[in-house]
Amino acid sequence: MGEIMERVSLPEVLEKVRAGERVNRAEARILFEADLFELGELAREIRFRLHPEPIVTYVVDRNINYTNICVSGCKFCAYYRSPGDPGGYLLSFEELARKIEETLTLGGYQILLQGGLHPDLPLSYYEEMLSFIKERFPRIHVHGFSPPEIVFFARREGLSIEEVLRRLIAAGLDSIPGGGAEILVDRVRRRISPNKCSAEEWLSVMRIAHRLGLKTTATMMFGHIETLEERVEHLFRIRELQDETGGFTAFIPWPFQPGNTALSVPKATPVEYLRTLAVSRIVLDNVPNLQASWVTQGPKVAQVALEFGANDFGSTMIEENVVAAAGVAHRLSEEEMRRIIRAAGYEPRRRRMDYSLLE
Repeated sequence: MGEIMERVSLPEVLEKVRAGERVNRAEARILFEADLFELGELAREIRFRLHPEPIVTYVVDRNINYTNICVSGCKFCAYYRSPGDPGGYLLSFEELARKIEETLTLGGYQILLQGGLHPDLPLSYYEEMLSFIKERFPRIHVHGFSPPEIVFFARREGLSIEEVLRRLIAAGLDSIPGGGAEILVDRVRRRISPNKCSAEEWLSVMRIAHRLGLKTTATMMFGHIETLEERVEHLFRIRELQDETGGFTAFIPWPFQPGNTALSVPKATPVEYLRTLAVSRIVLDNVPNLQASWVTQGPKVAQVALEFGANDFGSTMIEENVVAAAGVAHRLSEEEMRRIIRAAGYEPRRRRMDYSLLE
């Protein structure tokens, strides 16, 4: 991160962005000092360079947490239960089927399948789960198992990341969500999620997944113990891997929600969220889509996010548990989401995980 220490002029950086040139780490750090509205205007320009049509996409899906039993012990998570704790659960396959049937009834066509790092489940369990889902619901898209889960499976089985991914793909895995990234700097990870995979392991899972033909997303959970320099480092690690593989379809930054967690820090403000969103759009010039986080920010701030670089409104989230466990419970129906997008001056369009349009 030595490049961060260089001092560059903010007007020079802004001019460089307007000219369509890439910023480096030092320049990205300076962008956090820009006027909020000027920053938003630049991010909006880049959004329309990438997506000239006034379309805002979204996906109809459901977050299914197949278990909340987890040995990671992340300080930012209010949802997990340690093995043996009251309230721990593992969904049966029939419960999974009921949730998927309800999703299909509500017009959904994708599930986000994630769970805790359960110490007692072999890889064959996850293969059986995927096979069951695909046999019962062959048209459902399974967006599942974030990199920390993949690394955990590999360690438990004594297999390589590639072997685990090949087996999950053969069983029915369609794409991988970008969860578990938090901040891709090990100083931060050692403090907030010491039992989770390292930054390099997270990136390695994504690199191998992309090589095997899986599309994935990338995320950033910010606003806790990281510095702005570490936030910038996270963005550049995503950008550098995307330069290498081109496998990320979207980036989703969202602020840490401190309610009911072991991390006592002030909640990030909407202004900080919008500033980070805009810097993300400017830095990640090679990641095509940027998602607004209405789940953490609420629909009004997410609506403003469409003027700060976001071109996607995320998921209708028929079910969401992890953020809700931190005391944040925004809810939107598909009809409401479409109305909010239209009210902001955009055309709402359903999409698939790969951002191809459904309508």
